[in-house]
Amino acid sequence: MKRPLLFLFLLLSGITFGQIERVEPPNWWTGFKDPSLQLMVYGENIGSATPKITKDGIELERITRADSPNYLFLDLKIEKGAKAGKFPIVFQYENGKKETIQYELKERSKPAEDYVGFDSSDAVYLITPDRFANGDPSNDIFNHLNETTIDRKDDYARHGGDIRGIIQHLDYIEDMGFTALWSSPLLINDMHSGSYHGYAMTDFYKVDPRFGILAEYKELADKAREKGIKLIMDQVANHSGVEHWWMEDLPFNDWINFQERYEDNEPVVYSNHRRTTNQDLYASEADKKGMTRGWFVDSMPDLNQRNPFMANYITQNSIWWIETLGLGGIRQDTYPYPEKEFMSDWAGAIMTEYPNFTIVGEEWSNNPLLIRYWQEGVDNKDGYDPNLPATMDFAMQSKIVQALNEEERWDTGLVKIYEGLANDFAYASPENIMIFPDNHDMSRIFTQLNEDVTRTKMAVSYLLMLPRIPQIYYGTEILMNDTAKPGDHGLIRTDFPGGWKNDSINAFSGEGLSAEQKEMQEYLKKVLNYRKDSEAIHSGKTVHFAPENGIYLLTRSSDNEKVIIILNKNEESVKLDLKRFEELGLEGATLQNIITEEEFLWDKTLELPAEGAYMFTTKTE
Repeated sequence: MKRPLLFLFLLLSGITFGQIERVEPPNWWTGFKDPSLQLMVYGENIGSATPKITKDGIELERITRADSPNYLFLDLKIEKGAKAGKFPIVFQYENGKKETIQYELKERSKPAEDYVGFDSSDAVYLITPDRFANGDPSNDIFNHLNETTIDRKDDYARHGGDIRGIIQHLDYIEDMGFTALWSSPLLINDMHSGSYHGYAMTDFYKVDPRFGILAEYKELADKAREKGIKLIMDQVANHSGVEHWWMEDLPFNDWINFQERYEDNEPVVYSNHRRTTNQDLYASEADKKGMTRGWFVDSMPDLNQRNPFMANYITQNSIWWIETLGLGGIRQDTYPYPEKEFMSDWAGAIMTEYPNFTIVGEEWSNNPLLIRYWQEGVDNKDGYDPNLPATMDFAMQSKIVQALNEEERWDTGLVKIYEGLANDFAYASPENIMIFPDNHDMSRIFTQLNEDVTRTKMAVSYLLMLPRIPQIYYGTEILMNDTAKPGDHGLIRTDFPGGWKNDSINAFSGEGLSAEQKEMQEYLKKVLNYRKDSEAIHSGKTVHFAPENGIYLLTRSSDNEKVIIILNKNEESVKLDLKRFEELGLEGATLQNIITEEEFLWDKTLELPAEGAYMFTTKTE
């Protein structure tokens, strides 16, 4: 007999159990602007009980009995004067028996204004934790979980990377010049296969034990913060994993989309992936529903945010993690796929509580108009207010690759990034858009640029100079690639050499790296560390000049500094006539090459060696 049917049988038989298994969120805090808290209580036959709370400052406003007899939803109001501490919630059953749990309200560790998110002064390092470093081999395998093997030769198996491995290499991340760290999800994915990537959560409040424990996650956040590195959490509001604990006993009949089909073992209805339905003034209701309500894959149930209890659950979970870890930001996966009204409410709730926080949403589109739609401050024709501070610039990423791969003609080559950047007029705040050469879901930039080292340097240095928030995927600094099978996710997420004991190559120390890999690593380190202290790059004025003769120039300027990047696609050295750039006011100025540190006078002409990126600054001290 299935568990939910067993519970119903026992209930009808008059048998009562005192076995509350879960209360979520597991704790909460005093002092929020929104005084409401909704608890989900799960346990055998708990729906037949009547809860009571007698603590001063806390009012039990509403009790909701779910469709399943094993859930209760309690709406609490935490009044302004409520004091932190544990308090009892008593559950009274009809037969006179009682069950009591102790729930805890904590004091907030710092003011809401001190939760400062990442911005254009930061550089973000993205990590796939299973593939970065194995700091604690003792947590590689747990026999009670569904996937119980480690196989580094299998690109889709678990490899053993963990939180301890990231902690052990925070010095490397800091030395490289990164100021923010985004890890793919670290919550448990108790799936039968493919559990390494983290995007099929089976418990939204539990760290995957193969990555570590909650205390280690907190340690990572604390030690990163000590080094000036903000921790960004990757979250998923759209779906869970099919092995999520609630899938055997869903609280409501509409907890997930197409729930009846799932419960009847009928084929999954997949998303049509027509993301433009979110903006399309003419989109049919059928296409809109097909986009947001269809599942990604069979193993990822699509969560129904139209259910208000699900909506509260997701929002409270995000706030719980912000407070628990002291986060410096959230990256929200597959942003256009959940109900867009919910996403506005979700982002609005977080930004109301944390006015200096940052959330970046993934909109995988090469159309700047779609990216624009989601960012706070735009005047959308349909009246949609996204409340979202930051979006991801897939459009500019694709233009950078085109610009460097194409031949130089009137309408191809470097003109692609010139015209791509010109689209910034459409954005509410282009400096809050995240740009990247690649990420965990797309082919490595070194592969996209046909394993051309010079052009890889050009791509990375250019995007690091843009009015954007830059993100670099681990391994870009050592030219990691997926050329053998371009686009293959397992290969894209290759192990970082040196992260495992007895690795013959160690990228953290440089041991065993090729000359090209070392050069790339030092190059990126040099640019990132210069960028770290550059006001002009962080917030300066941007001016660029249309490409001519295979050369494109962009500047960033503040009161005390000008930074210039020149991209040269000529195969031989070129003498650049500087008269065209006289509006920059650089004539007679002494500039320094950021990479070589050589100084020169900005005069009539500038000799550029063969193809490459050339970065200069007026800071010469």
